[in-house]
Amino acid sequence: MSNNNQGKLQKRESLKATIWQIVNDICNEEADELNVIPTHQFIASLVELVYKQAEMFATNLENFANHANRSTITINDVKLCSRRNDELNTHISEFANSIIEQRATRSSKRE
Repeated sequence: MSNNNQGKLQKRESLKATIWQIVNDICNEEADELNVIPTHQFIASLVELVYKQAEMFATNLENFANHANRSTITINDVKLCSRRNDELNTHISEFANSIIEQRATRSSKRE
């Protein structure tokens, strides 16, 4: 295996380990409230689901930017990815607007 492939594999495994920890923490919090015990297989399935969703999201972002002949992903690409989830789209739009307002405030203070 080449160093490049090995590096990618290590990054992927590190990302999955991080996702595992977060999903496990969330499952345990919810399990306490619901008085249930999540199985190892259940958590592993959720981790795989989250990882695949993130991969698909990243691929879509790259494709949207490429389609617009850009090498940089913009907030509009992110909004486009979230278009089927109204709540997420609203949250992203509000967050983007707050960033724009912060930048405008900073630039007006400099002048």
